[in-house]
Amino acid sequence: MKQEKHMIKTEYDIIRSSRKTLSLQMKPDGHLVVRAPHRTSDRQIRQFVENSSAWIQKHRELIEQRRRQEEMNPPPAITKETLERLRSLASGTIPPRVSYYANLMGVSYGRITIRAQKSRWGSCSAKGNLNFNCLLMLTPPEVQNYVIVHELCHRKQMNHSPAFWREVEQIMPEYRRHRLWLKKNGGALIRSMISQNEE
Repeated sequence: MKQEKHMIKTEYDIIRSSRKTLSLQMKPDGHLVVRAPHRTSDRQIRQFVENSSAWIQKHRELIEQRRRQEEMNPPPAITKETLERLRSLASGTIPPRVSYYANLMGVSYGRITIRAQKSRWGSCSAKGNLNFNCLLMLTPPEVQNYVIVHELCHRKQMNHSPAFWREVEQIMPEYRRHRLWLKKNGGALIRSMISQNEE
């Protein structure tokens, strides 16, 4: 998987992988990422971005709206000391839940790693190793469970295809509500961590 930078009317990164479809991801800072199959041409990707201008504008407006709200009501500071406490709490909280849901779903997994990440809430490697963001400890328990289920479902589907989301829904029918919570609130948590620890 490789990453490239491009610019037309809007700057975006391209991440190519073995996926079958094109998709867009808007990061919390407003930066655009295009995920594309290996053989997709730059022209096809450029056209896809141009055709998605309304989606891009809408999500950037939402990000700006959240930014203004945060300026009026800034989230509490997440210091390095706080991160260490969150890592310790996550290390005792997340593995038992992973074991519970893995048994429920009939999947196996490798090692579990807890980190303070700037962009992801969780990930699953091809070998089944799981990684979780310690900031999950600042989210509701049901949101934490959603992220765990999401990553374990990658043990059945290493993609975000309709089949993958069916796996998630089978275990957690209300997953959309928890995913929406992260979209609305997760960015503020991550930005608070970054701002405190990059000074």
